[in-house]
Amino acid sequence: MNQLNRGYFQLQQAVEVAEVFAKHEVEFMFIGKSGAIILGYPAATQDVDLFPERSVENGQKLVTALRELDFEITDEIAEKIIKGVDFVQLKQGPFDLDLVFAPDGIESYAGAKKRMILIENFPVANIRDIIASKKASGREKDLNDLPLLEDFREEFERKMRGEPKTALEIALDKLKKLDD
Repeated sequence: MNQLNRGYFQLQQAVEVAEVFAKHEVEFMFIGKSGAIILGYPAATQDVDLFPERSVENGQKLVTALRELDFEITDEIAEKIIKGVDFVQLKQGPFDLDLVFAPDGIESYAGAKKRMILIENFPVANIRDIIASKKASGREKDLNDLPLLEDFREEFERKMRGEPKTALEIALDKLKKLDD
């Protein structure tokens, strides 16, 4: 795998994760700000946040996939992943990655999976779950994101329902046609 820029989350990181995890049949979804970014949220983050299903079998697949992605997985880290320890932070690899087996504010993987959204083969937690997790975390940086995330949720859900475009979207479409 490529050594990607460690500064901020890049879509290429999500592409690599999704491809390798699909190959190894890892059950997971993107969560946190990286998940919101995949949904179209205009922001930056420094890591990839994943919510893997907690099971021994999935943990073993996850370890194999992470090693293929060139993450340095020691026996100790592998054991934590296979056991599904609530939070495992990986900084020894091509980019920073957080495995969150028990995200705050999300009751279960099975429940979140029912609400999950597939965007171009990216399994992403529902924006409402992402927001619930940030609220429940109580961390200042997450709480500061909430007003903009709520605005984004309203717009995202409106678009998902196929509701009419906003006046701004209509104006931008007209400008684009003039340029063509």
